[in-house]
Amino acid sequence: MVDDYRVTPWQVEGEVDYERLVREFGTQKIDENLKASISSLTGELHVLIRRGVFFSHRDLDLVLKDYRDGKGFFLYTGRGPSKAMHIGHLLPFVFTKWLQDKFGVNLYVEVTDDEKFLTNQGVTLDEARSWARENILDIIAVGFDPDKTFIFQDTEYIRNMYPRALEISKKLNFSEVKSVFGFEGSANIGWIFYPAIQMVPTMFERKRCLIPSGIDQDPYWRLQRDIAESLGYPKAAQIQSRFLPPLTGISGKMSASQPETAVYLNDDPNTVRKKIMRYAFSGGQSTVELHRKLGGDPWVDIPFIWLYYFFEDDDSKIRKVEEDYRSGRMLTGELKELLTEKLNGFLGNHAVRREEATSKIDVYKFTGKLAQKMWSTVFD
Repeated sequence: MVDDYRVTPWQVEGEVDYERLVREFGTQKIDENLKASISSLTGELHVLIRRGVFFSHRDLDLVLKDYRDGKGFFLYTGRGPSKAMHIGHLLPFVFTKWLQDKFGVNLYVEVTDDEKFLTNQGVTLDEARSWARENILDIIAVGFDPDKTFIFQDTEYIRNMYPRALEISKKLNFSEVKSVFGFEGSANIGWIFYPAIQMVPTMFERKRCLIPSGIDQDPYWRLQRDIAESLGYPKAAQIQSRFLPPLTGISGKMSASQPETAVYLNDDPNTVRKKIMRYAFSGGQSTVELHRKLGGDPWVDIPFIWLYYFFEDDDSKIRKVEEDYRSGRMLTGELKELLTEKLNGFLGNHAVRREEATSKIDVYKFTGKLAQKMWSTVFD
């Protein structure tokens, strides 16, 4: 617990102080020099890094150096399946696709059905495995390179990973794991062992691993970095994001178990509109007259923040929206309508790609070029 907020791999509560998290976790902010280094290799900056959504890192500079030196790197991220995915879950995958496209590297996506069963008392193992398939379809719909992407469920792929998980677990003692994760005496022993499994994919290749994820996942990689070199692998690098705030306000993050906080990827256009109109926290005034006179505060207004973070990538347009809202020229209802239009367009395109993904699931999991290689490899 840090003052009035809490950030762990399984729980985010309160209004997160990202500046303090950087200091507490010992990461580094992505500064303008590092952004320029990325842009020099990619020719552009994705909106999520340009606007500071991905804001923190470990060894990203070394990843870029490895790439320049011809050593390369690989990407690793994941998803814990417990419910249908929402917009907040998808944005890191969209950014990860951009990284894969720009650098042409392999990507490993771990679907942690085991973790969800162990850490969530309301989810059975069968439910977690069922949701895994549904979530994988949403991940495939992002459009990753099928020859360079391997999507795997822990409960299916554990045979290949288990020897390495044992090696990792022997390097970690309970005091270290308890200190980093804050485990209490009531934690089941599967939950305590699980971090060793999540570290295994960082050692799928003898190159540096870059992990795009929310900053809440940082404890895993702090431990990985303590032991990786003793096993003959580089320390994992990270590029870490803020949380897309929930509809209901800037505190915490969206929750799949609280429909009023989130827009799900399978919400229909009417549902999206109703959620935004009813639940999206506004920075506007209490009446039209007051708003025209005093204007609104865009930086507590969820529709504006969602547009700024991702859904309006044109910098000149988002500046105009901010100016109009702050001056009172744009009303709260108009801002909500703008987000509704952008969001429904995005979800409509995603739904088409998700339907197409049903015929591709085996390619990413079993038959694709990288998938076949991975199934023939046991990490011992």
